[in-house]
Amino acid sequence: MTQKVVIVGGVGGGATVAAQIRRNDKDSEVIIFDKGNHISFSNCGMPYYIGGTVEERDNLLIPTDKFMEKYDVDVRVNSEVIAIDRNQKLIQYSTASGIKEETYDKLILSPGASANAPNIEGINEKRTFTLHTIPDMDQIHSFIKEKKPKTAAIVGAGFIGMEMVENLHALGLDCTVIDRSKQVTKIIEKDMASIVEDHLKEKNVKLILDDGLASFSNDGRELLLTSGKTVQADMTILAIGIKPNTKLAIDASLKLGETGAIHVNEFMQTTDPDIYALGDAVETMDQITKTTRHVALAWPAHRQAFIIASHLDGEIIAYSGTLGSAILKIFDLTVGATGHTSTSLKRLGYTFKEATLSTYSYARYYPGSDKLWLKVLFDEKSGAIYGAHVVGFAGADKRLAVLATAIKAKLTVADLPELELAYAPPYSSSKDPINILGYKASAALER
Repeated sequence: MTQKVVIVGGVGGGATVAAQIRRNDKDSEVIIFDKGNHISFSNCGMPYYIGGTVEERDNLLIPTDKFMEKYDVDVRVNSEVIAIDRNQKLIQYSTASGIKEETYDKLILSPGASANAPNIEGINEKRTFTLHTIPDMDQIHSFIKEKKPKTAAIVGAGFIGMEMVENLHALGLDCTVIDRSKQVTKIIEKDMASIVEDHLKEKNVKLILDDGLASFSNDGRELLLTSGKTVQADMTILAIGIKPNTKLAIDASLKLGETGAIHVNEFMQTTDPDIYALGDAVETMDQITKTTRHVALAWPAHRQAFIIASHLDGEIIAYSGTLGSAILKIFDLTVGATGHTSTSLKRLGYTFKEATLSTYSYARYYPGSDKLWLKVLFDEKSGAIYGAHVVGFAGADKRLAVLATAIKAKLTVADLPELELAYAPPYSSSKDPINILGYKASAALER
């Protein structure tokens, strides 16, 4: 059935759902509104452009004209949707020439999230930055090029914080990481995070943990911490999390969920069946615990786009939930996790056991073999896998992929020794680390 589909927001979710709709349906009218200059860009690649690994800025962008031509989609950039009238099925949007309206049959919300940027006393916005959009990236890139800073403070030791440390360090900046938590990279367990912390120190990165930013002074060059310590920095990156953009949904009386993100059903419909939502702005079901969870990652957004496009085309496919599989590069280390940490499991009332393996990525005698650490959290009786964490200099990514697949397939730790994984000395050992981890975990099961 031919219909008019309006999409609010581009980037990953909105642009992907538009492309997927057009693959399924050549006739319906599809319009995307985005308040920025670019319909889609790789926000995951932004730290690497700043650090020089990605040399061409345009490689991060999908040109609007090419997107329009390829998918026969009406794209309206610099057009911010400011209101939804559910009764009349229309949206209002703001442009340089004024407020306009557009009707819809189906509406898809992909407003994303915004970087947390508290109004801290003494902040100097000319040398204090967040990184979430292309303009954010451009500001940081220009500041470094023009001002040539020597020192940087990175507040927050999550994904963006860790990636920015590596890339600023690559430019020769002396970096200090500040985080209120007692560890870096909270997606992994504390004992494994200590491996990352040691590696950061080896790279001459200063770590200040269990401490937070209280205020700035000296034109934003001095950071006063809650402990009373001070840190001097020519520039500061605030990487202290994100918040889902929910104002449109709230104003339209759409339900928010327990996490504060937009509530959707298994078909990504909001409480209005003609309005869908996806990406960083929504909460979905956790695959393991069946509780609600807000996960702002690329894979869920792309899968949700497929679910919505299929539903609009009459193909009923349910979104099965999110594991939260995530990976990042921190200098020479790969760090990743899927499922839960012990902290989240305890908060949800789960009892569990864990098995940890310290080994090598492949045959030790083969050149380049290096340290690899794996951990799995599992039910003490059934062996169901609740979470898995990896840290390593080589081979960590593929082990994480196997463990995420095992969770999705509902394998238990007792199944891991039976996985027949490919072996040759440059790639693994005759018993893969996954097999050995499975043996260790199986031995801990209650009999």
